[in-house]
Amino acid sequence: MSTSGAPNRHLLRLWVVQFLFQRDYNRFDTWEEALELFLQNKRRKMSKKMRAFFEDRIDGVSMNLDGLDKEIKRNSENWDMHRMGGVDRNVLRLAFYELLHCPDVPPVVAVNEAVQLAKELSSDESGKFVNGILDNVIRKLDRPLRQGISKEEL
Repeated sequence: MSTSGAPNRHLLRLWVVQFLFQRDYNRFDTWEEALELFLQNKRRKMSKKMRAFFEDRIDGVSMNLDGLDKEIKRNSENWDMHRMGGVDRNVLRLAFYELLHCPDVPPVVAVNEAVQLAKELSSDESGKFVNGILDNVIRKLDRPLRQGISKEEL
């Protein structure tokens, strides 16, 4: 496994969603204990840069969880968070974190990654569901959808 590039970031996002999903259903351990257990067999596969990216996403989602959930609920008309599938909910949490708190991630990348993760971890229908919610959100963002390209240029 190489230590840089988009394929690794996709894998790391997949692991973030898996961890968040695990935390939704296994709340017995502390956050730190759960993370340590989750990373036991993955640590050898991660460079320091990869680990930093992974931990940034885990810490960011965990520290902003209430706010992210409020934003997801506000942008997902007629959907209660507990009615959403666990994969969809956690894919959305990561995507909202990247859209709202990671200016270095172009919104189109966050959306594409989220849709792909929903399809990989759940179903094509989940991908459509996630895409529909995120499409509403990126229309309201006050930053370029792609780095160096304004909304008007798309």
